[in-house]
Amino acid sequence: MKAAVYRKGKGLVIEEIPMPEAGVDGVLVKVSDTGFCGSDHSLIESGLLPDGLILGHETSGVVFDRGRQKNALPEGTQVILRPTFCGHCRECRRGKPHLCGEKRHSIGVGDLPGGFAEFLKAFPPMLIPIPPGVGSRNAALAEAFASALHGIRCTENEGGSALVMGGGPIGLAAVRILKILKFHPVVLSEPVGEKRELGKRWGADFVIDPLKEDISREGREWTGGIGFETILECSGVSRNVPAAYSLAAKGGAICIVSMFKGLALDHPMALNFKEPRLTWSYSNTHEENIQCLAWMAEGKIDGRDMITDLIALEELPRVYREKIHAGKATKVMLKIGEEF
Repeated sequence: MKAAVYRKGKGLVIEEIPMPEAGVDGVLVKVSDTGFCGSDHSLIESGLLPDGLILGHETSGVVFDRGRQKNALPEGTQVILRPTFCGHCRECRRGKPHLCGEKRHSIGVGDLPGGFAEFLKAFPPMLIPIPPGVGSRNAALAEAFASALHGIRCTENEGGSALVMGGGPIGLAAVRILKILKFHPVVLSEPVGEKRELGKRWGADFVIDPLKEDISREGREWTGGIGFETILECSGVSRNVPAAYSLAAKGGAICIVSMFKGLALDHPMALNFKEPRLTWSYSNTHEENIQCLAWMAEGKIDGRDMITDLIALEELPRVYREKIHAGKATKVMLKIGEEF
């Protein structure tokens, strides 16, 4: 089968590799669509990946062979895939199964080859059925929406004003979900005009170009001088964190959904007078993916508008060099198998 394989010193390379087998403990999934995530780019550029790794975790597909797993979903079931968890360790007992330290297995960013391939092996608990009426490309984006939902839940806020800093896939997904959850007003701060326009179509009450407009002045007007009660940092720009503190309401919450290196606060003492809460977000849960798939089935979410590049698997190395690494694509989606 064909796969996009990471090779040391070369990056992504298309290769013919042996087709995986379900084995005694797994199932075989035929991949339909896989999205390219910002974390895939970060991992490739880190230089820390082992030679021969197959990335890709935003994947939809069909159960092709359930092997010896009599209790697994039937062959032909349309699914997305998320990490396993044990349900018994400290993290699972605290309601954080995505942080499971005992039996966590995952595709693409863990111990199993990922979805940049025509087939992949998974464990039965990783499979989440896709509801009727949800297509494979929309379903492959459920993980991005679930990550946005998880970031919102990390703030522990259930409404009020919200600012999303960065209009990449997760930032745009956050805008849509904040509106579904009745936050108001919802503001998107993003320098790229096309992303601001999509943010408006997905429900943002206001959008702003932070490189050309005064977000502090506009933010005071939009929140009645209170500041934002919820701020999600989705850009990966570290200077946005001290900016978020100045924009936050007293007792507001800031969640770092993105990843970046280095963090400095110029006037940390000023934070004592606001008592803001700072939290980080990592991944998402099965339940959050199921919720986002349900919203897709209800017509509340259709993530396909964020796809700027729909490509064949063989095109990924070139598109990575020319568009992904250059920052010229919002969301690249690989059409690998049959769409449904």
